[in-house]
Amino acid sequence: MKRLIVACGSGVATSQTVASKLTKLLDEKNVKAEVEAVDMKSLEHHLKTADGYVSIVKPPKDYGVPVFNGIAFLTGVGMSQELDKIIKFINE
Repeated sequence: MKRLIVACGSGVATSQTVASKLTKLLDEKNVKAEVEAVDMKSLEHHLKTADGYVSIVKPPKDYGVPVFNGIAFLTGVGMSQELDKIIKFINE
């Protein structure tokens, strides 16, 4: 099962909202993945064992994992396209 990380400043509000929404959308499509909300301070640590990063804040460097647009899950703009990209990645 692939593991996706969502990060924001505190790891509580915004990242948790996106992680919950993404988990719900993936469940609705019967796509299995672990989605975890973390704070920016621990992002590098978590990305060492993650398969992808759902970005609310642009990462400070390239961590060698695919990056997806998390803002789409907050605003709804481009959400279905981003969800399709994530599902394709998970199913690879």
